[in-house]
Amino acid sequence: MKNKITIIGLGYVGLPLAVEFAKKYNVVGFDINHSRVSELNSGHDYTLEVSDSDLKNVLKNTEKSGLKLTNNVNDIKDSNIFIVTVPTPVDRNNRPILSPLIKASETVGNVLKPNDIVIYESTVYPGVTEDECVPILEKYSSLKFNTDFFCGYSPERINPGDKTHTVANIKKVTSGSTLEVGKIVDELYKSIITAGTHLAPTIKVAEASKVIENAQRDVNIAFVNELAIIFNKLGIDTHDVLEAAATKWNFLHFKPGLVGGHCIGVDPFYLAQKAQEVGYHSEIILAGRRLNDSMGDYIATEILKLMVKKDIKVKKAKVLMLGITFKENCPDIRNTKAIDVYTSLKQYDMSIDVYDPWADFKEVKDEYGIELISQIENNYDVIIHVVAHSEFLNINYKKIKSHNGVVYDVKGVLSKNVIDERL
Repeated sequence: MKNKITIIGLGYVGLPLAVEFAKKYNVVGFDINHSRVSELNSGHDYTLEVSDSDLKNVLKNTEKSGLKLTNNVNDIKDSNIFIVTVPTPVDRNNRPILSPLIKASETVGNVLKPNDIVIYESTVYPGVTEDECVPILEKYSSLKFNTDFFCGYSPERINPGDKTHTVANIKKVTSGSTLEVGKIVDELYKSIITAGTHLAPTIKVAEASKVIENAQRDVNIAFVNELAIIFNKLGIDTHDVLEAAATKWNFLHFKPGLVGGHCIGVDPFYLAQKAQEVGYHSEIILAGRRLNDSMGDYIATEILKLMVKKDIKVKKAKVLMLGITFKENCPDIRNTKAIDVYTSLKQYDMSIDVYDPWADFKEVKDEYGIELISQIENNYDVIIHVVAHSEFLNINYKKIKSHNGVVYDVKGVLSKNVIDERL
């Protein structure tokens, strides 16, 4: 039987996956956001994960391949493989929000047929697919799991803004609810993933493998952030220390900075929540999260110290923040920790301009209440290099700062002769 695939969710994960599958299969991309579907059907992806040319090419449907984009559930009824790629955020208390996953499961359950396979890619703690999603699929389809329909889990490994490590170029972990289904899921992904696949023995193993990837990275960055705080007190440049240490072959070269976004800044809480449910209170994972979440306030405090040292009046100080997205060369503002720096400094009644050529003006206004500036002015008392967009490397910092102004480099990539201090 020729596979017809439906991708549920057309964001940073779902759209690139849908486009890749559509090069070989008939694919339906489904999203409840009507404006998102309309934008994509016009041939443009505002996330910039897929180029306009690639998108337009797969929208030209043929008998064997192509992509149809829709928000109409009727358009997905004849698919036999459903891949769920909806977000899995946390609430303000850092508790997992599974409602997007539950709603997507309800949607799929309503159209599920015998022998269909439902594959989840959303990052979750071990057990969510079989313990939370499967009962919903059974309820809405009136079918029996592993008898009438089957499931798989293949965690997403999208790196927003990265044009080198794209969907096809990143090795994919796969799994299935039975051994046979695992092999089917593995072969499906193997047909589009040039980097190869790794078939995990169970869905829970695959779920766990994903959530620890980001937790491990979070802890490593937290360690380096702690080093930055210590070395700053000792009057030592952290980046110089890391450069020296990295000459050893097995040194892990992480850099200090703000850790936000929809993955690293969120996923550790999923694992910690599940650990708590089974009676274990996470020590290292949550400690790393707390430290990384405190870095916005720490950076703001260091900037205030520099201002005092240079006799710059704090109240009404003219400040330029370069960057609001969660990472460089990417328009994604979800869970950005740049906002922590802004909020910390704003309480001192500073006049803060935020400039980010990658971010969407309306999205930033709606999400954070900040009006981005479209052009950098001059005579800033403080300039904070928050996000390492390529464009910021070419700015003449000496020209746009005041005579006694401060330049603080959060990312540690600017030339030392233009900055006063770096994290």
